[in-house]
Amino acid sequence: MVQTPSKTTTLAEFLQLPETKPANEYIDGKIIQKPIPQGKHSVIQGELVPAINGVVKSKRIARAFPELRCTFGGRSTVPDITVFRWGRIPRDENGEVANAFAVAPDWTIEILSPDQSQTKVTKNILHCLRYGTAMGWLIDPNEQTVFVYRSKQEPDVLDEPDDVIPVPAFASELQLTIADLFAWLLE
Repeated sequence: MVQTPSKTTTLAEFLQLPETKPANEYIDGKIIQKPIPQGKHSVIQGELVPAINGVVKSKRIARAFPELRCTFGGRSTVPDITVFRWGRIPRDENGEVANAFAVAPDWTIEILSPDQSQTKVTKNILHCLRYGTAMGWLIDPNEQTVFVYRSKQEPDVLDEPDDVIPVPAFASELQLTIADLFAWLLE
């Protein structure tokens, strides 16, 4: 849903607005509300964050975050999952994880909802790649397909049960097949 402001809203003005549920994003000067996640989306997101963190967080390699606002390159978006390498996690003056992330993630993951535009989500992934993100996934639960995007490369389309889904080098210990990912929907 696109919300048309009564006057032109800048990114700075957008960032001063109260948060909404579901989240609003600021893309190309427009405020766009994300769709409400549905069952398949929620299950995959809920399982994938701890699966990633189980491999990278304890070793302080990286950390996965669900629904984290990232503001960079003139946009402010809320990917379903972002992963930041440990040394790139923004910190506040106390050394704690910061509230504001004004940097592109190292890995962005989007899970397509039934009423969501695949084009819009793909554009968000490509925006991340232009600003230094190593990899983006677009997970389509209805098609049981994962599109894997890397900077300046043709995307991979994975839909065979035994396909191992590529991950960024820093998360190489994560071995997940298409069958593993979509089996979470049966649990």
